[in-house]
Formats: sequence, structure tokens, C-alpha cells
Amino acid sequence: MRELDLLIRGGRIVNAGDSFRSDIGIKDGEIAAIGTEIGPARRIIEADGRLVFPGGIEAHCHIDQESSGGIMTADDYYSGSVSAAFGGNTCFVPFAAQHRGQSLADVLNTYHERAAPKSVIDYSFHLIVSDPTEKVLNEELPAAFAQGITSFKIFMTYDKLIVDDSQMLDILAVARRHGALTMVHAENNAMIKWMSGRLEERGYGEPRFHAPSHPRAAESEAINRAVELATFIDTPVLIVHVSTEEGARRIAEARYAGHKVFGETCPQYMFLEARDMDLPDVEGAKFCCSPPLRDKATQQKIWRALQNGTFQMYSSDHAPYRFDETGKLSAGSKPSFTRVANGLPGIELRLPLLFSEGVNKGRISLHHFVALAAANAARIYGMDHRKGSITEGKDADIAIWDPQLTRVVSHADLHDNMDYTPYEGMKLTGWPVTVIRRGQIVVHDGALCVERGSGEFIARRPIDTTGMPGKLAPELDPARNFGARLL
Repeated sequence: MRELDLLIRGGRIVNAGDSFRSDIGIKDGEIAAIGTEIGPARRIIEADGRLVFPGGIEAHCHIDQESSGGIMTADDYYSGSVSAAFGGNTCFVPFAAQHRGQSLADVLNTYHERAAPKSVIDYSFHLIVSDPTEKVLNEELPAAFAQGITSFKIFMTYDKLIVDDSQMLDILAVARRHGALTMVHAENNAMIKWMSGRLEERGYGEPRFHAPSHPRAAESEAINRAVELATFIDTPVLIVHVSTEEGARRIAEARYAGHKVFGETCPQYMFLEARDMDLPDVEGAKFCCSPPLRDKATQQKIWRALQNGTFQMYSSDHAPYRFDETGKLSAGSKPSFTRVANGLPGIELRLPLLFSEGVNKGRISLHHFVALAAANAARIYGMDHRKGSITEGKDADIAIWDPQLTRVVSHADLHDNMDYTPYEGMKLTGWPVTVIRRGQIVVHDGALCVERGSGEFIARRPIDTTGMPGKLAPELDPARNFGARLL
């Protein structure tokens, strides 16, 4: 019997579909054996009394990325990946953002150069497409798909990023041809600009007016339009960072009707409130994000949508802008809400928040936790051949959690490059204590154990639509999917 590199002994293994007590043997970066008495090992980790999860996959975060306004996020691929690792993640998928006039090939080269020498966990990219020229559509997107970058994001708002409905159809058609997944930031741009203009005209520029400037109808209308456009082309779409009951309901209705629609929400819509922006001076700017925070009643509706499966994805949308002139206050010490950098940090706390407030309070099961932490992202984003479950032959990406460990959140204890956390002072129970990426211990007992640049790029597979609602080949339903006939 060959010697294992690492043996995890005595823990309770939890996947999205099963759980059991067993040992895990790791060899050459993969899970070599699951069972008892599986052989000698050079190193043993005792996991008795611990929960052994697949490593988390953070599938929505902004790392070393320029905003459309030219503001750089505070975290590079070192600090961002270290923070993600301490939060129980072994892989993440940040955005590679195209701005108007840029080549996708140049964008991807830039982000590879930023990530490869720094990331301590594995990574891939979602493209952001803001300039869908003929060359981008016919040459550059297909070339990116061939590299294993099989998802991209489009915006229905922000003047420098927005694509119109005709451009959306062109992009969705390319996605359908290549088996890619389109992610959509769904807010009605005209509503937001109309509301923002009138608020500012009346002198309402404080951070707390960011919330009413993004009305709920702006989200639900845009979600409805995105669903209809994607259904017309018969291609999957994922609506990101949903903040309202109305938006969640539209996704649920679309899925019930058989459309290929996925939904995502984020911790800020489950744990923070719009009133957090109503702070003295401009302190409320720390809580400005888009879509904005809502109220306590809406939090409960978002939880319900997470519980009932309307949201398959739970992501941090980590967009770290420091509370200084490099970030939130780049437009001055007292900017109007329209000039505050939008985004919140949260990559390290995504999973501890969900475990403490979800599992420990009986809102979700351990299996549902694993689905939201890793398994769904692996499946939806084309990584489940390597990641997302503790299975023999897959990457040895594992997070060992102490379910009884209680900590009070303090920014001083976090590992990002921020100067605050919006979750300061929350008492959370259940934390990762050991994080293993492809068999290598990344975090153990509060210490980082790997060098920068030890993460690797993960080429992802096309989205698998087998068994997915709306797949009607060889003949399309004449009552819908009509646009797909013309591709």
C-alpha cells in the first residue's frame, strides 16, 4: 500500500447529498481514498468532532479590478485570495472586466498576469463584456471559451458598462452557440437615473438616499426583461445579486415555467439593512452597494428564496473599496451618493455568516450549506469534474470546520486589504480551521501555510443543459424560443 501525502482522520464528511464519518486519503493533489484503514500517510490531521466540507468556491468577487469610473478595488490577488482562504474557500472566480475599446484578449492577459504570481487558491475568471463589437462576438468570445472561460457578465445599468437589448441578444446568441453562461446585473438604468436626478435636484445627496435611487421596480423590471430575452434565444441566464422579493419571485416563476434561469443572492441582502446607510457625516457610504440594501422584512423574503431553491448561488460580491480617497471617497470627503464607489467587502465572512445564521439557526441543512458553499458553483460554472464535492479522484479541496468555535467579527482579525467590515461586532459560531487546496494545506490553526502564486488557473467546461428546463431539441416549441431558430 503506497504512502499517502495526507490523511484526514475521524471527521464527519458532508457533501451536498450525503454525510458520513470516514477518513480521507490524499495523494498527488487528489482524493485518493475515502474509508477506514486506508494506509499510512506522511502527515495526519485529526478531525474528530469537526465537519469536513468541500472547499468553498467563491463565484462572484471583484479582485484587482478597475471600476468603470477608474477606481481600483483594494484587494489584489494575494490579499483577496488569502482572505478567501481564511473564509474556507479553495477556489474563486473573480471578474476580468472589459471597458469600452478594450480587446478581450488584452483584458485576459492582464488578469492572468495579476492572478498567476499572487493567488494562493485556485482561480478562474468571468469576463465582463461592455463593448460587444463584431470582433468581440465572432472572434474574441469564442477564443475565451476555448481557454475554459465559459461565463461572462453583462450590465443593464451603468452608462459605461450598459448593453442595450439588441446587444444582449447578440451576446446571448454567442453564449448559446458555445455553451456559455450569461450572468446579468439586472437593474433598469432609466429608472435609476431618473430617481437619482430628482433626488439630487432636491438636495438629497446623503448616502442614505442611495437606496431610494434604486427602486425595487428597477430590479424586477430588468430581471423580467433579461429572462424574456434569454428565453427568446433559448439559452441559460444567471441573475446575480438579487435584493428584492419581487426579483426573487420573477426568477421562481421563470423556473416554474421551465425557463433556464438561475438566481444568486449575497450576504448583504440577508444581514444588512438600508438604515445602515443613515449614519452621521458620510459614514453611511461604507454601506453603499448596487443593488442597495433593503429592509428587515425583505431580508426574510430573501432567506425564504434561498431556502426554497430560488437562489442556487450565494456569493459575496466582494467589491472592496476603502473608506478613503482611493475608494469610497475618491470624489471628495463628502460626495453625493451618486459618486460613491459602490460595493462592500465580505469574501472572508461569506461562509461563516451562512453557517452561523443559516445552519446553526435551523434555516438550512448542512447539505444545503455545502450546495451553496461549493457544489452548486462547481456544477453551474463547469468545475464539477474537479471541484465541489469530496469524491475519490477529484481535487483534494477541503475545508475542516469547528462547528462550536465562536468569534466576534472584527476587521482587525480579517485578512483583506480593507479598513472596515460592514459586519463588525457580529457574533458567529462555526469557523473553518484548516483549509486544503489540491492536497496542500493553505490555512491551519490561524496561520497561512503556502506561498503566493501557488494557486492555479482552472479551465472550466461549457454549461451542461442536460435535463435543464427549456431544452426542446430537436424541435423548438413554436410558442417560445423563436429567436433560437434563426441562429
